Amino acid sequence: MFTRIFGKHKKQPTTVTTVNKLNQTLDMLEKKENVLVKKAAAEVEKAKEFTTAKNKRAAIQCLKRKRLYEQQIEQLGNFQLRIHDQMIMLEGAKATTETIDALRTGASAMKAVQKGININDVDKTMDEINEQTENMKQIQEILSAPIGAAADFDEDELEAELEELEGAELEEQLLQPATTAPAAHVHVPAGRQPTQPAHAKPTPEEDELAALQAEMTL
Repeated sequence: MFTRIFGKHKKQPTTVTTVNKLNQTLDMLEKKENVLVKKAAAEVEKAKEFTTAKNKRAAIQCLKRKRLYEQQIEQLGNFQLRIHDQMIMLEGAKATTETIDALRTGASAMKAVQKGININDVDKTMDEINEQTENMKQIQEILSAPIGAAADFDEDELEAELEELEGAELEEQLLQPATTAPAAHVHVPAGRQPTQPAHAKPTPEEDELAALQAEMTL
């Protein structure tokens, strides 16, 4: 009864169906335009023939029909332009709809993921991780601590002993005799014998160093 009163419910066309329909209409308009272009060209040829035959009235009638065909061609061109514009708008609307659907799907997926996450559980998990990390640090410190006889060594005494060794090594380096540089070669002219260098008298510093070395050997 409701169908008889209000009529049958029409199914809403989809974007793909509408675009296909517009493409079909566009092809039909292009075919009609090609036919009208041929008819207009034929009227021009007839007008030339009537002009040659001195039939001016018939030639003018041909040109009038040519003008009518040209008007229809222009009208069909406007129709095609409107269809192209509609197709561009539909393609843009389709892209927008698909983008919105994708965003809606992503939002639903994110919402479903968040349902399985409780903020209290996250805090509890982080506390457990921090506690386990602190326990591991304590275990590592216990394992790295010295055991046995090495645990009784005093670090301060070891550092003092090391300083004594460094001081003794420095003193030994100071007490080592200084190395003398090799004497420069002196050119002696032929026929002359080189004179023996006079024995140099030791300096007070050298005497003091020799005495200190003698005391250490005793």
